[in-house]
Amino acid sequence: MKMTVGDTSGNSETTMDDVKSLMKKKDDIEEQIKAYYDVLEDQGVGVEGPLIDEEGFPRADVNVYQIRTARHNISCLQNDHKSIMAEIEEALHKLHAREKSKREHDEVEAHGEAMDQQVTLPSPFALVDAVTQGSPASGAGLRVGDEVIEFGSVTTENFQNLQNIAAVVQHSEGKPLRVSVIRDEHKVQMSLTPQRWSGRGLLGCNIVPIRR
Repeated sequence: MKMTVGDTSGNSETTMDDVKSLMKKKDDIEEQIKAYYDVLEDQGVGVEGPLIDEEGFPRADVNVYQIRTARHNISCLQNDHKSIMAEIEEALHKLHAREKSKREHDEVEAHGEAMDQQVTLPSPFALVDAVTQGSPASGAGLRVGDEVIEFGSVTTENFQNLQNIAAVVQHSEGKPLRVSVIRDEHKVQMSLTPQRWSGRGLLGCNIVPIRR
């Protein structure tokens, strides 16, 4: 009645469904054991009660065969129960070990991605030092403190002065521009459409160059 979970050859892995299957098997065994104990209780002999009378003959007041069968089955089922409990423990250990390994792997990958991003991010060429509420810049998600690394066709490589950004804005009224900034050491991208609004200009923000 022993159930094997997993494959030592590595062809399959222990899953939560395997554990649930083992738990059900354990419950079934416990129910069977209880049923056989009930048989012994009904006979009034229990597990250790004598099956022969004072003269050495089989007792006539009980079903000796039924009692012996129940006791034998209880013994076998208890061995099965011990075995399946060991399998459940091993399966849970494998699950926990794999989950721990996965968490550690994910943490290493996340850390690696963060390090890669920090290494590959270009130097910003401008800084957002003001954003007016209700403006196109505010609606696009631009924030004070954002460090600009891309504003439409203007990038760190070709930026010379703020006139570069002003020219792009003037020629892109009503058209979305891709804007990339560094925020909290992470790259953030957004779409900003220069357009007329209730305030001044087409953006509603103030951008200053970063001196390098």
